[in-house]
Amino acid sequence: MIETIQKQTGAAFELKAGDRLKVIDPQGEQVSDMVLFNASDKREKISSGKTLDFENTILITKGHHLWSNRSHKMMEILEDTNGRNDFLLAPCSPETFQILYENPEYHPSCFENLYTNLASFGIEPDDIPTAFNIFMNVQFSPDGTLSVDPPQSKAGDYMLFEAKMDLVVGLTACSAEQSNNWAFKPIQYEIIRCA
Repeated sequence: MIETIQKQTGAAFELKAGDRLKVIDPQGEQVSDMVLFNASDKREKISSGKTLDFENTILITKGHHLWSNRSHKMMEILEDTNGRNDFLLAPCSPETFQILYENPEYHPSCFENLYTNLASFGIEPDDIPTAFNIFMNVQFSPDGTLSVDPPQSKAGDYMLFEAKMDLVVGLTACSAEQSNNWAFKPIQYEIIRCA
């Protein structure tokens, strides 16, 4: 069954080793932040640094794995119809909008949507790592300057992951204007249970 994460919100759920997770951009140009935790020991979690280290690329896509802070494979990417994702930038937070957007008012954020949805699994705000930013289009120039450009994902693009251990997953429909070409849309996901 396909579940829908409404714009600027999030969800959390469990996967068993061997389960598959399909994350879908139903309308196009919408980013989804994903974090992973070992279901039996939440101190083990997804690691940007370890993933970039072991996969030897900053462009994580089909054929790569997402690794933990303990150097274990957490997920394998089986399919990626868009092919552009980010694993450099942290989830947007209230401070993101104050500092980068100069917006002192309350603003929904992936950080808040992750920790509030993951709270029922005993995960606290300080436990949230750098997320794997599905469909996010971060470009970098030769001098190292980063830019967040509109996602290249089209309506119906998806990523298919396979869990390599029992996991707790946090997933969002990203809340940052620049990341989503200044419009907010839903994200869908489907859990395909291992037979």
